[in-house]
Amino acid sequence: MAVPKKIIRTLTIELEAGNASMVELGKMLGPTGVNIRQVKTEFDDSTAGRRGDVVPAVVTVFDDRSHALRLKTPPTAFLIRKALGIKSGARRPGHDSVGELTLAQLREIAERKLPDLNTDDLAAAMRTVAGTARSMGVSVADR
Repeated sequence: MAVPKKIIRTLTIELEAGNASMVELGKMLGPTGVNIRQVKTEFDDSTAGRRGDVVPAVVTVFDDRSHALRLKTPPTAFLIRKALGIKSGARRPGHDSVGELTLAQLREIAERKLPDLNTDDLAAAMRTVAGTARSMGVSVADR
């Protein structure tokens, strides 16, 4: 009978898709004793089609120093910045505005984020994305 593996640590990393930095991986995974090169290769191969995006991944490290990698969707703020073509949000959200999301852009981002949100309702996902946009100083078009 096989003994189930014991989870030592679970951590989330956010790296550039298809080009994970060994330095960043070393900082985060070095103390766990997992094979960093193997994690990098697996991450890069899995995210090669999403180059240019920041892709979070959950790395689960087991007691035998093996690992499991689960990819997530890019952060909402990253997707908003990418849709608007801006570098960062407003310095004073609520006072300054850095752009405006159309409803089509909002729907597109919400559909992409839906697997990682705690809802299956697209309208609720759109409200969540709109809230993130407002906190960045990005307004949302009414129509």
